[in-house]
Amino acid sequence: MDRDFLLDIFASFGPVTLRRMFSGFGISVDGVNFAMALRAGLILRADELTIPRFEAEGAKPFQYTTSKKTVTVASYWHVPERLYDDPDEFAEWAAAALAAAQRAALKKRPKGRKAAKKVLKRKT
Repeated sequence: MDRDFLLDIFASFGPVTLRRMFSGFGISVDGVNFAMALRAGLILRADELTIPRFEAEGAKPFQYTTSKKTVTVASYWHVPERLYDDPDEFAEWAAAALAAAQRAALKKRPKGRKAAKKVLKRKT
């Protein structure tokens, strides 16, 4: 997938940032990565709220193979093929993927007093 194709398919969704990554691009909004375009195809971020939607479409989670095993990345799923022909519905899926990425980012924030002190020390 080339840059022009990606900008075109995300046009209904809104502006995105594309950054070179591995064999393709990482796709983000406001610094939040929510999609990847690799040789394996276009892949969107997913979580417990959105995975059932991917499963209902028969989509599969992203996988890659190392020299020793196949790794499944359960938080990224392949875009159902039919969405390439429906820019408005694709935009809905992209918005859901961005929301899943934002929820994941919130979960990664430090918790508790000790973590908060570390964050405060870094800021000063």
